[in-house]
Amino acid sequence: MGGPLAGLKVVELAGLAPAPFGCMVLADLGADVVRVDRVSGGLEVPGDVLGRGRRSIGVDIRRPEGAELVLKLVERSDVLVEGFRPGVTERLGIGPAQCLARNQRLVYGRMTGWGQDGPLADRAGHDINYIALAGALEPIGRAGQPPTVPLNVIGDFGGGGLLLALGILAALYERERSGRGQVVDAAMVDGAALLTTFLHGMKAAGAWGGERGTNLLDGGAPFYDVYATADGKFVSIGALEEKFYADLLVLLGLADSDVPNRHDPAQWPALRARIAEAVATRTRDEWAALAAGTDACLAPVLAPDEAPAHPHNRARGTFVEVGGLTQPGPAPRFDRTPAGGPSAPPATGHHTDEVLEFLGLGEGDIAELRRSGVVG
Repeated sequence: MGGPLAGLKVVELAGLAPAPFGCMVLADLGADVVRVDRVSGGLEVPGDVLGRGRRSIGVDIRRPEGAELVLKLVERSDVLVEGFRPGVTERLGIGPAQCLARNQRLVYGRMTGWGQDGPLADRAGHDINYIALAGALEPIGRAGQPPTVPLNVIGDFGGGGLLLALGILAALYERERSGRGQVVDAAMVDGAALLTTFLHGMKAAGAWGGERGTNLLDGGAPFYDVYATADGKFVSIGALEEKFYADLLVLLGLADSDVPNRHDPAQWPALRARIAEAVATRTRDEWAALAAGTDACLAPVLAPDEAPAHPHNRARGTFVEVGGLTQPGPAPRFDRTPAGGPSAPPATGHHTDEVLEFLGLGEGDIAELRRSGVVG
C-alpha cells in the first residue's frame, strides 16, 4: 500500500472496536500495522473488517518472553496502541514507562472508555454508557420518547477510534520538534463530549432550548426530518436555508402561500403534516430521481447494503471490495499520495515468522518460542 503514512510502523495490541478502528484508519493511509494477537487464537469478531491492512503475530503477552517480544517490536516502531483497562499493560511489563525506556520516540496510544484517571477509570462500560455520561445520548430521539441509541458510532468510532488516530498523528507531529514520544490518553467519554461542542454553542445562544425532538436539528423542525414514501421507505429532508426550502416546496408541488409559516414552531405540526402528505405520494426512488437535479436537499435513506450501488458512491469509489466483502474504503483522499486498496484481515499469527525474522531471531529461536507456546 501507498498513502501519506507509508513508512510509519505501528504495534497494535489486539482488542475490540475503537482501537482496531483507529489502527484501521492508520493502516488505510499506509502505516505498517503489526497486530499482536493472542497466541491461542484471535478475538472472535464476526465479519472483522476492522482488521484489514494488518500483519498479525501471535504472542502470549502474559509471559515475560512474550512481553519481551513486544518490547523488541517497540524498539523498531513509531507507535504502540492498546485498549486495555488502566494498569493492565503496566502489569504485563509493556506499559508506557517500560516501552518508552526502550524507545523514547515512541507514541503510546491508549484507548479506553472512561480514560486513564477519574472515579470511573477502572469500571467496565460500553459505548452507550460513555455517550450517556458525555451528554451525547440524551438529545437524540423523538419528542416524548426515550433517547434513541445511535448504534455505536459516537462513542466507539467517532469519539473513540477516530480521535485516537488524530491524537497519535498530533503526537507524531510534535515529535518532529521535540524528538520525544508521549502517551496519548484517548477516552470515549471525552471524545463523545467533544462531538457535542456545536450543541453546547447552540444552547448558549438560545437556539436549542426545548426537549429532544423539538429543536432545529433533532427532527423537531419539519424541514429537517425523515419522511415515509409511498413504498414504505424513507427520504431525508434538510432544507434549512430559505433558497433550499423554496426548491423543496417546488419539488413537492407545494406553494409557500399554502403551507404554514416555517419560522413559527407552533405551526410546525401542521407543516409536517403537509410535507408528509406530499412525500407519501411517490416512492423513495421516484423522489430521489426528481431531486437529483435540484438543491431541495432531499436524499433517499439507503440501507447499508444499498449504499455501495448509489451512482454517487460508485463514481467516487466510496466503497471497495476487500477479501470478497464490500465495505467503506479508505478516507479521506490525497492527491499526491493516495492510499492503496486495503488487504483482507490476516489470520491470527499469519505473519509470526516474518515479524520475528525482522526482529533478528533465527530459525532455532523461533522454533523454541513456538515449542514453548510463547508464539503461535
